[in-house]
Amino acid sequence: MSDEKFKMALALSALGLLLVEQEKKRRRRPGRRKRTEWVNAWIRQRQDQGAFLNLCREPERNETPDIKDFARLFPVQFHMLKELINPIIRRQNTNYRDCISVGERLMITLRFLATGESFRSLSYQFRVGLSTIRQLVPETCAAIYKVLKDKYLKCPDTVQEWQQVADGFQAQWNFPNCLGALDGKHVNIRPPPGTRSTCYNYKHTCSIVLMALVDSSYRFLYVDVGSNGRISDGGVFGGWTLQDALENRTSKIPAPAPFPASDTPAPFCIVADEAFPLKEYLMKPYLNRKLSVEQRIFNYRLSRARRVVENAFGILSNRFRVFQTTINIQDTAKVEDITLACCALHNFLQTESCDLYMTGIVDQEGADHNTIPGSWRQEPELRQASLPHTTNATTRAKQHRDELCRYFNSDPGAVPFQWGKI
Repeated sequence: MSDEKFKMALALSALGLLLVEQEKKRRRRPGRRKRTEWVNAWIRQRQDQGAFLNLCREPERNETPDIKDFARLFPVQFHMLKELINPIIRRQNTNYRDCISVGERLMITLRFLATGESFRSLSYQFRVGLSTIRQLVPETCAAIYKVLKDKYLKCPDTVQEWQQVADGFQAQWNFPNCLGALDGKHVNIRPPPGTRSTCYNYKHTCSIVLMALVDSSYRFLYVDVGSNGRISDGGVFGGWTLQDALENRTSKIPAPAPFPASDTPAPFCIVADEAFPLKEYLMKPYLNRKLSVEQRIFNYRLSRARRVVENAFGILSNRFRVFQTTINIQDTAKVEDITLACCALHNFLQTESCDLYMTGIVDQEGADHNTIPGSWRQEPELRQASLPHTTNATTRAKQHRDELCRYFNSDPGAVPFQWGKI
């Protein structure tokens, strides 16, 4: 080999050694690590130290109320729900890792709904990756709503079902021909990208409106979620499909019927607060400050019936405290899934274990019919939507309200305790 070729080979060798050394230094730089595992070491300890197999199983075995505080469901309800959603969210193990079980997915989701904890906090509790938590919670909520909605969150669609709702309001709240109580609340969310300037600005949060129709026993009959939070209650209802059904009589609403001990047919209606427009099928209180005794009696009787929707929202927020936080999800469709799942779970629990779910939390009436506030009133309430600018009422709607007012002040329609409540 000539000297020149030898020198060239030596230079190339030196260059190669230099490049190898630089690559070693680059790999040793702080913040870089060589990935040798599919998952982090602390996540692989899920079976030994995760909350589901260790913390959640103990109260379940002992049948104590602790599981209700942790996940809002007793073991029998948890297993019932797990079996329902199993075909939808079940995953298969792979050669690289075991899947997260249906029970664990459900428990993580219920814990999120019950507390509103951050996904990162849940990740550490259950030893599940953060990105996995972000994905499985909305997926499980969508599955919960899907399996519960037809039985537990079904809007009446026959004359007989609507009549049962009206009978409940008459029996429990002495309000005839009432098909439900209506209200809307804000659900705070993280502003979606590019919408911060157009969202409802409240402490740098965005909001969507949850609108609900509630029966006399605090069950949601119909819910609508997703309208921009800047729209008032009345404005949201203006674009609501239920309004079209009521106005066009396409939802099999019962035909006008006489009030008890009366001969004059009167239309069925929904009760609401002053945020809504007065319509023949939508009753709201008199607004004039200088009200007559008769009008104040009407307002009391309407408020007594309408209070069920306040309680329903209060119970929902107390049991599912995710509503007392700003939901840190920018995808509004996923927030809608979360909200609908909570409403369906509320009805599910109210139906399957009413006493355990409602005791002490809902408003009660004493022997003198004074209101005993439920424990939910000690908690932060969901924000009320703002009032609309106009609430024009038709002549027929005003006449119907006056007819109700006269009935409540007549011998057949009055209740003995109403005179002491104004």
